[in-house]
Amino acid sequence: MTTTRRTAIAALWGAALSRSPGRSAQKAAAFGLIGDRYHNSDYVRTALNRTIAGDVGVSIDFCDETRMLTEETLSGYRLLIILRDGMIWPDGYPDENTNAAWVATGKPKLVFDPPTPPTEAKPQFWMKPEQGKAVRRFVEEGGAGLFLHNVTHVGLTDPDFRHVLGAAYTGHPPIRTFKVRVTNPDHPIAKGVRDFIVTDEQHYMDYDKDRKHIFLETVNEEGLTYRDYGATAPGGWAYDYGKGRVCYMSPGHLLTVLWNPEYIKLQRNAVRWLLRQSS
Repeated sequence: MTTTRRTAIAALWGAALSRSPGRSAQKAAAFGLIGDRYHNSDYVRTALNRTIAGDVGVSIDFCDETRMLTEETLSGYRLLIILRDGMIWPDGYPDENTNAAWVATGKPKLVFDPPTPPTEAKPQFWMKPEQGKAVRRFVEEGGAGLFLHNVTHVGLTDPDFRHVLGAAYTGHPPIRTFKVRVTNPDHPIAKGVRDFIVTDEQHYMDYDKDRKHIFLETVNEEGLTYRDYGATAPGGWAYDYGKGRVCYMSPGHLLTVLWNPEYIKLQRNAVRWLLRQSS
């Protein structure tokens, strides 16, 4: 790698990285890629700093710059955490109604002088083939992957990443209330966890792996469905992958969901299982 390339990566890293307060410059145990147009980085960082960094004692380097997901970045970490979708919007948004900074009260008219030039405002998939391969090598060689909520959307964009994750996003209905049901109470991640109810995005996906790996499902008990997928969807699965381990869990659109007491148990158990602190 050239000196110029190293300098550019170092500058990008310094701008993108967010460490827990009071931490030294030593690399953390986990690298967390978080945040997108629909999922503010701050709520994810706030949530996981309590449930993982605080409760389990696993330090996390948070980052919302997708270009930082590289083989070089992952080197030295034990755990990769991703909670974000597969899109970036380099030319802005078609409207501000779904922008996290939008103030909807009163729906004020947007007036600009001079006017902001219009753009195409179309999303782009951010994951490059080399990034998917980097994630695959990381886990195959003994790393761990904790994938949460809308990361199944990234499964649409890269075959190597999808092979690690085990699924690809098909969609979700508007936020509604549903039950998260434990289907395998004997799994170490589900140990001591009871069924719980959340109001959240119920995510649906095409699941690729053996169904024996599923330990959670989400179910709308009022019988509300999504397209042709019914009222029930896989909610969590985990398996060994090469020398490493993978876990996915679908709830997580809201801070109140990530801090549900039963979901906190699941996050703690998942990290301990992924890092082989439990069987």
